[in-house]
Amino acid sequence: MQKMRQSWQRQAEQAKEHFGRTKTVLYEKIQEALASVLPITLIVLVLCFTISPLPTDTLLAFLVGAVLLILGMGLFTLGADTAMSPIGERVGAAMTKSRKLGVVVVVGFLMGVIITVSEPDLQVLANQVPGIPNAVLVMAVAVGVGAFLVIALLRILFRVPLNALLVGFYIVVFALAALIPEDFLAIAFDSGGVTTGPMTVPFIMALGVGVASIRSDENASQDSFGLVALCSVGPIMAVMILSLLYPSAGAYTAPELLQAADSRAIARMFVAELPEYAMEMAVCLAPIAAFFAIFQIISLRLTRKKVLKIVVGILYTYLGLVLFLTGVNVGFLPAGSYLGQEIASLSYSWILVPIGMLMGWFMVQAEPAVHVLNKQVEEITSGAIAGKALSTSLSVGVAVSIGLAMLRILTGISILYLLVPGYLAAIIMSFFTPKIFTAIAFDSGGVASGPMATTFMLPFAMGACEALGGNVITDAFGVVAMVAMTPLLTIQMLGLIYKWKLKRAAVAEEVQPAVMDEDEIIDL
Repeated sequence: MQKMRQSWQRQAEQAKEHFGRTKTVLYEKIQEALASVLPITLIVLVLCFTISPLPTDTLLAFLVGAVLLILGMGLFTLGADTAMSPIGERVGAAMTKSRKLGVVVVVGFLMGVIITVSEPDLQVLANQVPGIPNAVLVMAVAVGVGAFLVIALLRILFRVPLNALLVGFYIVVFALAALIPEDFLAIAFDSGGVTTGPMTVPFIMALGVGVASIRSDENASQDSFGLVALCSVGPIMAVMILSLLYPSAGAYTAPELLQAADSRAIARMFVAELPEYAMEMAVCLAPIAAFFAIFQIISLRLTRKKVLKIVVGILYTYLGLVLFLTGVNVGFLPAGSYLGQEIASLSYSWILVPIGMLMGWFMVQAEPAVHVLNKQVEEITSGAIAGKALSTSLSVGVAVSIGLAMLRILTGISILYLLVPGYLAAIIMSFFTPKIFTAIAFDSGGVASGPMATTFMLPFAMGACEALGGNVITDAFGVVAMVAMTPLLTIQMLGLIYKWKLKRAAVAEEVQPAVMDEDEIIDL
């Protein structure tokens, strides 16, 4: 009896200690989320009280949505650290240790399909694309991600250069772009951006780390990057092929502005929508949980303590995504659409460009997947590539991309006039930039185009385009694609700066730069 009592006391003390650590980490995550969401909230408030007043009920719903966004992001990032990343790493390492190519192909494809169907960003985009059944669009994109995830995993195992694959696949993409209806161009490129969101990125990046851990060479950790980049290509091709079956994208219908008589009615709006997103996220996370359970029984066989930690992490992820999606869909989406309409209706509608750039600068910091990428980059490079430098480069890229997207709405120019030279420049730069920066750059393009771009900036662009009398399908869609493209340039520019600094340091130390390899660039 005495031993049993002591055992209970030890377990209680361990549980108390674990709860205390979790509470501290959650507090830190919420602080990070607050710092990310506060700037975009303040920008909207300034616009609301100056040039673009919002209806009181829409403003209050936006503020409630911001609170839910902060809480949801904090819980989600905690869940990603304790569940999604460990699952990806362990499953990746386990299936690679089998040394069976068939296992890697089948399991990789199934994982790609499952996590893509679970991606909330894709559901949001599908709801806004007219003329194509949601299930058809989601499944086409999921198959595209599954196929290219297999290609990305095989690239790591067979050590194929990333830039060689990117050159080949983007040649195919732009060749298809010349054949499909114009209405599908922007939607296809948008689909490549939204599939790499808060659900997909932690899992895929951790999977890459797990597969790369099997290799013993020095470049293995660097090759773990690039999975997100390749997985973004699959959906673009899938939707382009889908366009041959659905030659007309249909007519766009503007979302109705929510109306509430008082603050209690606003609260009821959120409460009414909460069960829908709770059910949606349960359906999305269930396949991932089931997949982990099967792998646990067949191969992983983790201890009970580790399994319990992952289960709790999945619950954090679930609760965080429910709060996050409720906040952005009920609070942010209507506010974004209304702001876009009001600003575009001004006599000086050109102000859309600087306002869009300002929003883009801060918006990317509110993307959950960006924090996951920053953390992994710092870990893989042992702090050589600072998260702050990466975040600043991303902010610059997204600010430019939103500015260009607003320019498209004002002028009606085709998205190809921006995407073709942009991707061409990015691919050319990949032959001169250190490989690690190229992989991070193409991954960054995927993670930057997450829920904030889909649920705030896309409705903002749609509202502006509608107010200006433009074609929403061809002019407003594409904002996510622009957000996904520009970081490819800015992050690789960061890599060129690092390379230049290396050469300067080599000259200062009277060392010939030619004998230094890319591993030394990372050490810098």
